[in-house]
Amino acid sequence: MTISIDQSANAPQAARVGGEFFAVPAVGPQTRYEALRAYLLDGEPAAAVAERFGYTTAGLHSAVADFRAGAKNFFLDARPGPKTAPGKDAARTRIIALRAQGYSIDEIAAELAAEGIGLNRTGISEVINEAGLPRIWRRPDAARGGPRRQDLPRARALAADDYAQLPTDAPTRMAGLLLVLPDLLAVDLPALVTAAGYPGTRDIPAINYLLALLAVKLTGTRRVSHVHDLAADPGAALFTGLTALPKTTALTTYSYRLQHAKQKKFLTALDKASVAAGLATGEVLNLDFHAVMHWGEDAALEKHYVPSRSQRTRSVLTFFAEDADSHALLYANADLVKATQNNEVLDFAEHWKTVTGTHPALLVMDSKVTTQTQLGELTQRGIGFITLRARTPKLTAHLHALPTSAWTKLTVARAGGRTRRVQMIEDPAARLSTYPGTLRQLAVAGLGHDEPTILITNQHSMPAKQVIETYSRRMNIEQRLAEAIRSFHLDSLTGAVPLNIDLDVVLTVLAHTLCAALRRRIPGYATATPDTLQRRFLSTGGHILNHGNQIVVRLDRRTYSPVLRQANLPTTSVPWLGGRTVRYEFA
Repeated sequence: MTISIDQSANAPQAARVGGEFFAVPAVGPQTRYEALRAYLLDGEPAAAVAERFGYTTAGLHSAVADFRAGAKNFFLDARPGPKTAPGKDAARTRIIALRAQGYSIDEIAAELAAEGIGLNRTGISEVINEAGLPRIWRRPDAARGGPRRQDLPRARALAADDYAQLPTDAPTRMAGLLLVLPDLLAVDLPALVTAAGYPGTRDIPAINYLLALLAVKLTGTRRVSHVHDLAADPGAALFTGLTALPKTTALTTYSYRLQHAKQKKFLTALDKASVAAGLATGEVLNLDFHAVMHWGEDAALEKHYVPSRSQRTRSVLTFFAEDADSHALLYANADLVKATQNNEVLDFAEHWKTVTGTHPALLVMDSKVTTQTQLGELTQRGIGFITLRARTPKLTAHLHALPTSAWTKLTVARAGGRTRRVQMIEDPAARLSTYPGTLRQLAVAGLGHDEPTILITNQHSMPAKQVIETYSRRMNIEQRLAEAIRSFHLDSLTGAVPLNIDLDVVLTVLAHTLCAALRRRIPGYATATPDTLQRRFLSTGGHILNHGNQIVVRLDRRTYSPVLRQANLPTTSVPWLGGRTVRYEFA
């Protein structure tokens, strides 16, 4: 019997809709799958498979080796990192609901933290972006249900009757701000304000005005105009000795009543106190300019080079001095113009003579701080200096022409106890175009530049190694300025009137000095930067307990509370609080 088989049932059929996906493999896992199948299952030659699928022969063999080693998940998501974010997913509904109510990212983060949901701003931003919702700015406190300015008491100095009316227990976000009270007394802030002759009003004495501006600095508030963020806080009010912090207009216009002469008197008194307290030695002083960019329009300001923008633009030029040993900022001036900025180094030398009775022993500066004429004046006054000399093509060619044997090898110290090997050649009688006389010149190769660094100094007896190391530490002042920008928002407060910036830079020096004093009282934090102190200690919340003639600052329990428990937190009598004592304790 013959069985007939219908061959048409097994005959290839036309591709169905969607089959084109398999005809032309997409680049990626599908191509790798098809290439390995053709080579391993169908037995096609490696060269032919590689050419058909866009591999090299070596690349195909590498894919085969990976496959045999276990790389067989072709169509699974192989991207690194977690596939899910449970915390973010759990908070997604709440985040979208808060955004629908007009909450910004910062406000949402604060609400989630209060509800015990630990999600950072990045996670919140990702949820909002994934939902296709737009970014919004942080709302004013009044719009968020916070205290309105008109609901706060009129800013005035606390009187005897006011202390009796203070609550016995007032919660505060800024109990940590009061940690600097002993340091304010150590530098004798009332005497500093008196020496400067700062003005006050009938309701707000000068010291209270200054403390209000200082509170803005120490809390990292970006602008003085944002004072409303802390105006109603009991800790901030107690710090300043006021019923509430002054209004924005009162603080932003306070500088209009000042002159630069008052700032100089204040810095003179502050530097005397810093030297007496051991916060500065003044043996070596680093100097530098810093341009604070103006962000508005139509400013009647000169153009200066702003490093953060890599361009010359309208800005306020400021001048700073730093103690090389303690890294404390000692001097600042924003009352500068191009025509006279070269003389600022001489003005600072006279300032230091007023502070200590003698001219500074050694000034270290960049070549752009002053000119050869002023360098000659420094030498005539017996003031030592180390600075740079410009690398002219002629000087560079001369150094390259010198034989290797002319260079002396040295090992110089670097930050953190490290060392660097450099080569040096010295000219004890180098001449400059306008400098009267000769200078000692050191060409140093190996300091991180392609061409040798040219140092000039009038210190002929100082060892070459010490000259190089002393100048290398000049970079510390740039770190101090970076700290001031990061912690005290030095670059955020510029206006069209340099007088505003002049007060701001003086307050920056004061805030930096207080942080330097505070970290000496906290074990293990002798080199901590101001932003670290702000984040870990000054931003600590707590309670203000009113016990009549004694005020207790009870600090909340935080990660770094054990550090504060070991710190030197003396009980102090505060003059601007009516002589009441302030004592610290922990929750």
